[in-house]
Amino acid sequence: MTSNTTLSIHQPEDILGYIPHMLGYWPEDSLVAITMQGKVLGATLRVDLPNLGSLEAYAHFANHIRSFLIADEDANGVVLAVYSDSGWEDGNVVRQAVPLLQALQLSLDEVDLSVRDAWLVGSEYWRSAYCTDLQCCPVPGLPVDRIKNSRVSAELVYRGSSIGPSPRSGLEKRRLPSPRAVDPLVLAAESRYGKQILGKWRSERCLDSILAVWHHVLDRVEAGDPLQPGADAQVMGFLRATLRVPAWRDAVVVMAAAGLDSAKFGAAGFGFFLDKDDDGDTPFDLQELGVEGPGVRAAKVLPERNTDGDAFTYGDVLLGMRPEKPSWNTLNALEEVLAGLCVDGEAGVVPAAGLTLQGWIAWCKGRGSIAHACLSEAEAAQPGYRLAGLLMDLLGRGTICPWARNSSTAWRGSRDSVV
Repeated sequence: MTSNTTLSIHQPEDILGYIPHMLGYWPEDSLVAITMQGKVLGATLRVDLPNLGSLEAYAHFANHIRSFLIADEDANGVVLAVYSDSGWEDGNVVRQAVPLLQALQLSLDEVDLSVRDAWLVGSEYWRSAYCTDLQCCPVPGLPVDRIKNSRVSAELVYRGSSIGPSPRSGLEKRRLPSPRAVDPLVLAAESRYGKQILGKWRSERCLDSILAVWHHVLDRVEAGDPLQPGADAQVMGFLRATLRVPAWRDAVVVMAAAGLDSAKFGAAGFGFFLDKDDDGDTPFDLQELGVEGPGVRAAKVLPERNTDGDAFTYGDVLLGMRPEKPSWNTLNALEEVLAGLCVDGEAGVVPAAGLTLQGWIAWCKGRGSIAHACLSEAEAAQPGYRLAGLLMDLLGRGTICPWARNSSTAWRGSRDSVV
């Protein structure tokens, strides 16, 4: 869901109420930094709290955070929130946070990013990091329900936003729920379509038709018509079968982010297609999968390779370098479809592929913790799954997706701006 409505911030509870909606969960043992463009909130960064023991280590960590925040070139300020349950009972919560906050303030001042305010947030209490007035900042702090019931939080809930459990909780590691078991009809369809198409992975004609089905499904979901277990067992089984082939998996995600042209151009660039493609018919019935009509026929005829720079390589797209801004609505639809195809605890290539792509989408949105959880589950479902391992290496190096670094291209959820 997207909206052009601006949310107004009037008090700290509003900003702190906005953060878990932006991340998708309530942070734990985390530092959250939000850039400011005048009075407008910009990019959001969440990192685990460091376990440091020297001022030099804090300075190094602060400079690392600064290197991410300066990517928002329009920012002229920052607000900080430190999430921790340590120190509240004995009143040491402020003292414990001082070295980190001082290091951040010194580092950010060097690039004219002033720290506008900072807050400490626990599971029961919260307080300003700088306030010493016991009337407005009593010990141990203000009840955290003031954040959860803030005006902005209530408005976001009204608009359809929700807050899931932290990826660390182990209760639900993905942002979107998954079914408890795969429908036997879906498995039967997956097996049948697999026999028809898996041997055709180097067929250009087959890829065209596969992308036409995914294009049709994503259009449908984007329009608010989700896949339904039972009624859509055939198409769900078909989609699962296509996730078994890395070339098709990558083509689908590139199409969702950058369009059909890039999906086809990138596949050709990798040399997926045989020099002489088969001259037979598509190895499956498109109409059986609900793909029919003039609009879909147009989707089946994919664009020719573009030489004007509008088609991008798979590497450019998977690293978030191109296009300038991805199709967030289509990626949201893909995320929803993938969550419906995967099953908690299922092993094998299909759940590994689905979880990996969900992790990639979360990384593109700047949701590093959710991305890590999805990729960890992918590796558990299929140990050694290559794309999951490569993306985990990106996370391990602290790499933030270029789209998430820029406020004009970053995913904004159901919000476009908050002031």
